[in-house]
Amino acid sequence: QVQLVESGGGLVQPGGSLRLSCAASGFMFTTYRMRWYRQAPGKERELVAGISSTGGITNYADDVKGRFTISRDNAKNTVYLQMNILKPEDTAVYYCNAFEIIRKIDYWGKGTLVTVSS
Repeated sequence: QVQLVESGGGLVQPGGSLRLSCAASGFMFTTYRMRWYRQAPGKERELVAGISSTGGITNYADDVKGRFTISRDNAKNTVYLQMNILKPEDTAVYYCNAFEIIRKIDYWGKGTLVTVSS
């Protein structure tokens, strides 16, 4: 069955770094766009970063540009989110999303919590 399993979340001090991973299985990973979303307490889920199926195109939310980097390893069926210069407002549950544009298929992981606090 389809699985997206996030890992790498945790507690980090402001200015620190974390690297999130999302391991995918059960579908043709190389044909899916991959995205990271986040949802902070009391707020709606928002798009953080996206990457095309080949990895050649990336996009970011304005407030993470220059700090976060999305990448993927299609040989490992894994997508990553490198997060640097973390701020308290980055605190959220981060979700991995796989999207197949032609058939409009969406898969979601269960999320990993990132807490930025001193």
